Parts: sequence; structure tokens; C-alpha cells
Amino acid sequence: MTTPTKNDDINKEELLPAVIKISEAAGDAILEVYNREGEINIEAKSDDSPLTEADLASNQVIVDGLTALTPDIPVLSEEGGESDYNVRKQWSKYWLIDPLDGTKEFINRNDEFTVNIALIENGEPTMGVVSVPVTAVTYSGIKDIGAWKTEGAGNDVQRKEIKSRPVGAEQVVVVASRRHRGEKLEACINAIAEKIAPVETTSMGSSLKICLVAEGAADIYPRLAPTCEWDTAASQAVLEAAGGILVDDKFWALRYNQKEELLNPYFYAIGDSAVDWKGILENI
Repeated sequence: MTTPTKNDDINKEELLPAVIKISEAAGDAILEVYNREGEINIEAKSDDSPLTEADLASNQVIVDGLTALTPDIPVLSEEGGESDYNVRKQWSKYWLIDPLDGTKEFINRNDEFTVNIALIENGEPTMGVVSVPVTAVTYSGIKDIGAWKTEGAGNDVQRKEIKSRPVGAEQVVVVASRRHRGEKLEACINAIAEKIAPVETTSMGSSLKICLVAEGAADIYPRLAPTCEWDTAASQAVLEAAGGILVDDKFWALRYNQKEELLNPYFYAIGDSAVDWKGILENI
């Protein structure tokens, strides 16, 4: 059992296995609801986004687990409400979690939903865990150390290091949201096809899109629609640990807890930072 850790005493390599276990336990709580027969009960939050029993069950598992693991580090969750900015702007370290990313995918039972846990230090995601409950796949990453993909459960677990890939001369794989496309995305795809190579698009839900770029299965994910900070933090940590970058539409690195609202700007998750993406995309 991992010893509870104080705020000023963080060894992320030692913490990571415990955080992965917390994310997997949260996934089990989600699956208890997901695998029941019949319709899933849905409530509407104040912003009209859906909320289910599974969101709340996962949130409880994660908050309890992280509080026991690192009692001096605050936890900010999508399902915990927005903390007063005058309080949280003083946090040098905190956990940022989305207990069930892709609630609409969960409701539609298409399996493309995740559990997201990130450690934020001085506005930067330095460790992230993204678990996929249905497939027993977990992506994880630690800044300046590495990123990994773990598959399987029990005694049949396989873990491999992942890295983002260089853009090829023959094809660029663009990940698109299953639910948010539109004219800007089409313009982005056209610009890439014109200036780099023919484009193949693949669609997916939740933070899995960023993880595809992190593991070298895709080259870029343009997100030209609203998201919140808990939607991106964990997968950004994985992507950057794998060698990629996640930047806003002005091509600055996405930062956290810098303002009162928790909405993200539009962004690009990029595998190969050597490409002049700014020159290609900034005027679309």
C-alpha cells in the first residue's frame, strides 16, 4: 500500500501505480451502471450537460482515493463544482479529474468513455492517467519520464511505452470529434491536405482522441469547439510525455487554473511538433 504523500513530497513514479488503481476502481464503478439492463437514468446539470449515477459513483471513488493518497493536495472535479478562484489560484499543485469523460458516449453505450485523472503543478499537467473501463486499457504519462499504454487485467497485463510519431509524407491521420465537426474543421483538413499530404479522418469520443495522437495512431486532433479543463488535462499529460504537444489556437501550450472560468480555448493535439502547424493552420 502506498504511503499517503504530503504536498511538498511528490514522487510521481511512485504515485502513478496507485493513481492507476484508483482510475481502474472508478471504471469498475462505472461499469456496474453501464452493464445493467434497461435505460440509464439521466439528470441535466445547470449547463444542460448530462449527469448519471455512474458519474457520481466514479467521482466518489476518485476523490476518496486521492484524498487518502495525498491528503494535502486539493482535488478539483467536474462533478465537485467549481472552487472559488480566489482559493484555487493559490494552489501550486492539485488533482484535476473528470470522473466520466464522454457521458454521451456512455449513455449511447458505444464504449468510448474514459476516466481522467491529472496532477497539475504550477498550471501544467505533469502526470496523467486515462482509463478506458470497457476495454481495460489505461494510458499514463509523467512529464520528462515517459508515457505508457497498459492493456488487460489481473495476471494478463501488458505494458508498453508509447511515443507520438513523425508525420508521414503519404498520409496525415486527423482525429475528429464524433459530435463536433463544422466548417472550421473542414477548413483545417483541407489546409493539411493541401500543404502536407492526403488526409484520413477517424472519429472517436472522449479523451481517447488525444491518446490516439500520443500512441502514434494519429497525427493531429483539432478541437475547434468548447471543452473544459478537466476534459484535457490528463490526456495532455500523456501526450506531452509521449513527445507531442497540446496548444491553443494561438499555438501556446494549454495551461490550467489561470483564470476564473474553466473553459478551454480551441486547441490542437499534435504528435509531431517539428511540422510548421502554425503556418499551416493559424489563418483557417
